[in-house]
Amino acid sequence: MKKLRLIEQIRESGVVAVLRGDSPEEVVRMAKHAIEGGIKAIEITMTIPFALEAITALAKKYQSGDPSADNYAVIGAGTVLDPETARATILAGAEFVVAPALNRETIMLCNRYRVPVMPGVVTIQEITAALELGVDVCKLFPGSLFEPSIVPTIKGPLPQANLMPTGGVSLANLKDWVKAGVFAVGIGSDLTKEAVAKQDFSLITAKAQSYMEAYREAAGK
Repeated sequence: MKKLRLIEQIRESGVVAVLRGDSPEEVVRMAKHAIEGGIKAIEITMTIPFALEAITALAKKYQSGDPSADNYAVIGAGTVLDPETARATILAGAEFVVAPALNRETIMLCNRYRVPVMPGVVTIQEITAALELGVDVCKLFPGSLFEPSIVPTIKGPLPQANLMPTGGVSLANLKDWVKAGVFAVGIGSDLTKEAVAKQDFSLITAKAQSYMEAYREAAGK
């Protein structure tokens, strides 16, 4: 099934680049360099003006190839607050949907179209509610609220929960998160802020390579 294949590809990637910017053109450039650096899962946030344009451009370029090829990536949408936005991103080419909070209607819509959805959760109650709605991956957000040790604590009563911390994950703690048993990690501004400040997007490629090396080492790949 396509949905299960996509979830496995995101898990195999291990690192999701969460991209924000001032224009779709800027974010497409960010994504290009992140993919060149080895990150194969890209989340385009809906806070970007004309974000759907970026999703469509990237989906057309990267989703049509062989998953084992260097020019392949899974393109998704982030900061999706409601089902209307979720549907728009899916029509634009998004293959997964990420939200900062748990919204039942958004999850139901994504389930209807068999699209992986990753809602933001903080509490055991929210994680349980997400699982009951059929969510495959819970976004632990903001990740900066927690230490990696929260993962085995959650997985004690909920071993079936797949967790993806986002916000606060860095090169300094990525290995700890991976060894704690996360499904994947989301990397945001740490990947792009220096490149944007210096207007040198090749820095994103180098940072992406560093993240992927750290992930592979921690995961034993």
